Amino acid sequence: MRTYVYLMSLALFAVTALAAAQSSHSKLEGMWSDPPATAVGNFCFFSCTDAGIERLNKLLDDPANDSRPVTQLIQEAKKYEREYLHDRLTPAALKPYPLDPLKDPGYVYCEPWGLARQMFAPHQFELRQQGKDRVELRYGEWAARRTVYTDGRKIPANLKPSQMGYSVGRWDGETLVIETAGVASNIAEWPFAADAATQHSDQLRTVERYTRSADGKNLMLTATLEDPWSLKEPVVLKKIWNWAPDQKIAPYDSCERPAETKKGGKP
Repeated sequence: MRTYVYLMSLALFAVTALAAAQSSHSKLEGMWSDPPATAVGNFCFFSCTDAGIERLNKLLDDPANDSRPVTQLIQEAKKYEREYLHDRLTPAALKPYPLDPLKDPGYVYCEPWGLARQMFAPHQFELRQQGKDRVELRYGEWAARRTVYTDGRKIPANLKPSQMGYSVGRWDGETLVIETAGVASNIAEWPFAADAATQHSDQLRTVERYTRSADGKNLMLTATLEDPWSLKEPVVLKKIWNWAPDQKIAPYDSCERPAETKKGGKP
């Protein structure tokens, strides 16, 4: 009888644990889109740093700035953030900085972005659990997709680099943690700005942490990026989305090659 009760207790515990895990996962699932219409939300429209947010809050709290437009304060904080990130670029990354737009395949040939830009893309972002062993991420920009394996596997060694790399994930309570490697060398915009772009190498590794706000209205990303070729030290970037259950991701047909590249082919 005691053995029966013990086994029943174990079974009940397992069911309860599974239900709790599924509940945690479902809290992140769904469609998200542009950030809240606040100063910090606008500041983090693409991506932002803690240093930049701290600078913005100081500007907003300063009575001397009460008559200045918020957009002006955001621009000033972004300039500070750009300098903050510039100081963390290696000499190798500074050589092509700022990158000539005509060397950006996304701009010139309408080629989809690599991971370093795609994870901070604006507009729709959808997160869905696919069975027990994977999560699918979809983006409105470029209608891009990523598969994240959550079955406990490790990132394989000697990966052939690809545009989005190879991603494995795990749940840390209600936070989805994703590690990615095997990302092909591509464009990096740290911060996200066309006149602040450079390149990263195939040594790029990222750790993304996705959490939902206490009120359920926002999804927050904290991404740690490491690339010894382009960054002197790991850089942490953040992003915010709003809950947007009524939005959908449509086929991406918004890209048009610039006129100066159409006649002469590749520059």
